[in-house]
Amino acid sequence: MKIALIGYGKMGHAIERIAASRGHETVLKITSSNQEDFFEKNLRTADVAIEFTRPEAALANVLRCLDAHLPVVCGTTGWNELLPLANARANERNTAFLQASNFSIGVNIFFEINRRLAQLMQGQPSYQVHLEEVHHLQKKDKPSGTAISLAEQILKENPNIQGWALAEQAGPHQLPITALREEGVPGTHKVSWASEVDTIDITHTAHSRDGFALGAVLAAEFLIGKSGIFHMKDVLAGSGV
Repeated sequence: MKIALIGYGKMGHAIERIAASRGHETVLKITSSNQEDFFEKNLRTADVAIEFTRPEAALANVLRCLDAHLPVVCGTTGWNELLPLANARANERNTAFLQASNFSIGVNIFFEINRRLAQLMQGQPSYQVHLEEVHHLQKKDKPSGTAISLAEQILKENPNIQGWALAEQAGPHQLPITALREEGVPGTHKVSWASEVDTIDITHTAHSRDGFALGAVLAAEFLIGKSGIFHMKDVLAGSGV
């Protein structure tokens, strides 16, 4: 598999290393300093694009790759309101698109645990839920896309909760999210259900970026030869995880 990396920061380097260990080749690396190389002829040398950049750049990057009929895996978060435009373009170009808030296999298993716990807590009004996420200082969006995904799962199962908000802005019936930024933290997410008598916590702690990078490469492998809109649940089901 030949990969075009759109964004070559720390995640891009990790993806390149993990991809090489699985026998894949990175044939194009696009950064802010070589935008002149980001055109269709170069993109067509790849089988798939993996995009990890910034929220304000993600849509344009993804559309450019889809217009080159290149399947795209996108790990940039913070642009959810524009995702329908990317989905529509993928369908128009008869290619494949997968965006995820988190590519870690462990996090996607954590999503399933979170969803099930939220279901169990539907009939337990004495418990109040709170989310906390901690990331490295370079992470721009706040709260994280993963925290938003966790929150939206909980809201779907608990109609009495009226949306989510950052903890300092949350109203009495909203799900509060505490978002912290600390040096060198790849990513930690904790969901707490607290009552007067006890607290139930579930936590996922990333030890490095390698879990995210492996998941992105697995997603890229999955998209080859496909068309349509996909999610990490599809990748995990297809890989037997």
